[in-house]
Amino acid sequence: MIYYQYSALELSSCLFCSLFHLMGANFSASFIDRNDLSSVSSSFSSLGDLPESCVASIIGYLDPPEICKLAKLNRAFRGASWADFVWESKLPPNYQILVGKILGFVPENWGKRVIYTKLCRANSFDGGTKKLWLDKSTGGVCLAISSKGLRITGIDDRRYWNYIPTEESRFCSVAYLQQIWWFEVDGEVEFPFPAGSYSVFFRLQLGRVSRRFGRRICNSEHVHGWDIKPVSFQLWTSDGQHATSQCTLSEPGHWFHYHVGDFNVENSNSSTKIKLSMTQIDCTHTKGGLCLDSVVVYPSKFRERLKHKGFLKCTKPM
Repeated sequence: MIYYQYSALELSSCLFCSLFHLMGANFSASFIDRNDLSSVSSSFSSLGDLPESCVASIIGYLDPPEICKLAKLNRAFRGASWADFVWESKLPPNYQILVGKILGFVPENWGKRVIYTKLCRANSFDGGTKKLWLDKSTGGVCLAISSKGLRITGIDDRRYWNYIPTEESRFCSVAYLQQIWWFEVDGEVEFPFPAGSYSVFFRLQLGRVSRRFGRRICNSEHVHGWDIKPVSFQLWTSDGQHATSQCTLSEPGHWFHYHVGDFNVENSNSSTKIKLSMTQIDCTHTKGGLCLDSVVVYPSKFRERLKHKGFLKCTKPM
């Protein structure tokens, strides 16, 4: 759909030629005489003379953070950065469903940039046991389920499990396992994921972290049993997809995302139901000293990002 009377080529040439002149002015300013600075000023002002429609049509091809940075240049860029059609392309196709799930209604007077900004925050729902947000750079939908939103065997017995407060969780608390024979955690969620490929992870840490004199200290006193047999992970979806994997838990004091499996969504307008589990039910030995934060669902391409940051633990298919 052509929004304005300019062709895409003309709009691109218009903006990028002006940007080229602006950059050239910046470069040459350090080599010219002060008496010639008036010509530099005119180059800067020419960028502000661009029609907002021209600017908006081009910045729509940029990532959201880049759009927000350009909005600081001048009035034309600032106005263009609020154009609804610019942000419509950044939002998930079912963004109205997502907003309705979070707020309970769909606001009619919100601009698309306001909606995008709202969805980029961590939005709680289902009694605070789940959080939804968009990745600021890509607009990808991310979902987290807290430990309190999962079914944990023995969670009500303080001899085995406790909830402990921590600033290292987006839910401000984690489930801490002291010791148990039968380790089993499972959960489910039904959610309108936009079409695409997604990966499911358990966010775990061995050891209990505290702070002393501003320093992060990990207590590994209760950590045992995880190197004897691997933990098994499973994932099922309502349309018949299934994934299994396993991994031994290691490296106390560090939060890792343990990859459960992947699933695909074809229809953005219907909900996908996911069931997942994490088990280590070999009762020949106990295991303990584990912090369970949450289950997170990311677009599958985020795996490389987690790997690059050192947060990913690769599991082996069963």
